Amino acid sequence: MLHARGVAGVNTVAMARADEVTDLVALLLDHADAKAGTREEIETVAERVAVACLGDNHLWQDLRFASRAELSALMTRWFPALVAKNHADMKWKKFLYKQLCEREELFICKAPSCAVCVDRPICFGPEN
Repeated sequence: MLHARGVAGVNTVAMARADEVTDLVALLLDHADAKAGTREEIETVAERVAVACLGDNHLWQDLRFASRAELSALMTRWFPALVAKNHADMKWKKFLYKQLCEREELFICKAPSCAVCVDRPICFGPEN
């Protein structure tokens, strides 16, 4: 489960970027596993993940997890349909925003596919 401490330093930012949070929550809820928990629990997890996306670090760090593996476990439990879409193991924050762009039919990649993009190491490289 998410840490009770919440997400550090993003409350003011979240209010200023409420539309973005709303879009991220909607994306997450559209891919949620209804059997993972109650509707309220699913919404709470989605909101915490969405707000954490506004942070400046890797998503797992903004959620105060010890590793990306913990975040991947959370995503697998609550949002398995997104995990299935992230078959190339793109970093979660980048992946979520890429999904938002695709929903809006905004294709901003520098190359026709990630495999040939010069930014591939940034999106798919190891996280420290």
